[in-house]
Amino acid sequence: QVQVAESGGGLVQAGGSLRLSCTISGRFISAGAMAWHRQAPETQREFVASIVGGGITNYGDSVKGRFTISRDKALSTVWLNMESLTPEDTAVYFCKMRVGGLDYWGQGIQVTVSP
Repeated sequence: QVQVAESGGGLVQAGGSLRLSCTISGRFISAGAMAWHRQAPETQREFVASIVGGGITNYGDSVKGRFTISRDKALSTVWLNMESLTPEDTAVYFCKMRVGGLDYWGQGIQVTVSP
């Protein structure tokens, strides 16, 4: 069984930074594509960033230039470095990892940015 867990969320003032981590555990060799999504109250889940084979990254328009996605060499942990945070970044952040052609989601972690 594969499990995905996020950590590192919390409360930060506008202009501040946070680093989210996501670790995959269980019976698997290595994860493939890794991604972060977020969902603010009463909105649809939004793509934030992804990293795929070869280290190719992609970002949502609203976070380009402020957020950076990276992963470890073991392909079991992905990070999201978030800078210049604004209240509009307040949301529950979800990690998604692809293993064996299936997507596994974490339960999400709250990020709150105060004005």
